[in-house]
Amino acid sequence: MSVVIVDYGAGNIKSIQFAFKRLGIEAKLSNDPTIIKAANRVIFPGVGEASSAMKMLKQSGLDDIIPKLKQPVLGICLGMQLMCNGSEEGDTKGLGIFNVEVKRFSNQVKVPQMGWNTITNLKSELFNGIKENEFMYLVHSYYAEQCEESIATTDYEFTYASALQNENFYGVQFHPEKSSTAGERLLKNFLEL
Repeated sequence: MSVVIVDYGAGNIKSIQFAFKRLGIEAKLSNDPTIIKAANRVIFPGVGEASSAMKMLKQSGLDDIIPKLKQPVLGICLGMQLMCNGSEEGDTKGLGIFNVEVKRFSNQVKVPQMGWNTITNLKSELFNGIKENEFMYLVHSYYAEQCEESIATTDYEFTYASALQNENFYGVQFHPEKSSTAGERLLKNFLEL
């Protein structure tokens, strides 16, 4: 099983690699389209600011490659947000894989949302063996609105989509690599899709 983590300079790569190592998988880091297209599974990570991350994706041509991938792809945190239509952060146009907009939390709550929160309304084999109201680790100021492609929700100020799916594309707002046994289970499920 080959797992490739998309390297475009905007990811928390080490902790993702360690998480896969615990599952017995050596996840490769690459920005080479040939290697990415040939992988069995692709991880699209992201930490940082949407518009500069999208700029880096475009410079490497990966903005054209990612939406055309046929194997299971998992976007994590900012990676998931960049797979949406667009983000209020830096007024960024996204990859349009998920038909939803990314908005900023208001100042009525502490921003960013940081720490453990529950996921509910689980609707995908990605969550096999993971219970409703399981805790996952989140760090984000922007969220994907609830939509038809939502496969999990979280409450913070209101209910938003904390996981999305469109065909072979999956996205999670939380960090499975930092979410203890439930996060590890999700990554294992992703490998088994």
